[in-house]
Amino acid sequence: MTTGGDRPYPGRNLTYLGFAAIVVVYLLLLQAGGLLIGNAAGEDSMDTTRGVVFTTLIPIGLALVFTYGVIARLGWTRSVLVDDKPVNRWVWAVPVILGIAILLGIDYGALADKGLVFTLVLLIATQFVGWGEEGMFRGIGVTVLRRHGLTEGRVALWSSLIFGVVHLSNIVGHGASAIPQAIIVGLAGYFFYLTRRVSGSNAVNSVLHGLFDFALLSGSLASTAYVGTFAPILAYPVLAVLLLVRRNAIETSR
Repeated sequence: MTTGGDRPYPGRNLTYLGFAAIVVVYLLLLQAGGLLIGNAAGEDSMDTTRGVVFTTLIPIGLALVFTYGVIARLGWTRSVLVDDKPVNRWVWAVPVILGIAILLGIDYGALADKGLVFTLVLLIATQFVGWGEEGMFRGIGVTVLRRHGLTEGRVALWSSLIFGVVHLSNIVGHGASAIPQAIIVGLAGYFFYLTRRVSGSNAVNSVLHGLFDFALLSGSLASTAYVGTFAPILAYPVLAVLLLVRRNAIETSR
């Protein structure tokens, strides 16, 4: 058991190198697993229910099981799922703005055309993404940084940077477009980090993360552009400005 400040951190120790190795395995399950399973099933897109199952739901499901298996093995279940470092209550504006952007960003018409089964499968797959990535980066990532004694400012910075850099692995399927995506994802990581802290758990950010991806993917289903897709995109600059203006009022006085 190690300690951080006056709070004990139960469970096994994990070095930065050990965390890096865990992330590499996680990425292999996502990227290599997605390609292998998708190719074996003859699927390479998410246009159909079968495509979502074999290119996304199964490989991400494996990565999800791996993530929470690691958490259980480390004995970090409470540290990952519960956050006892609160911020000021106005920070609830972050998940609220994300939630509004999600509601506006979902292409309900395109999902209706795809049918109920497709919609449910896509929803489950994106929740797997949310819980897997939040478990890995806001869960294991934040916990390992805290256990090494970093201040919360540095925990926020490095966990978000790592989250962004890891998404450069999308170069495998998306080419150079993965670079600006990684930058945006790093910023999103900070929003999810604040959501974790203000909610006191890793659940709200996990659900929102999955729904955010669900909204973005729904907007790509129709042959014509869906205007609501701009809502999740606009949420980034709105939150960035809000947090820049209120940056000195995030932490509680204690």
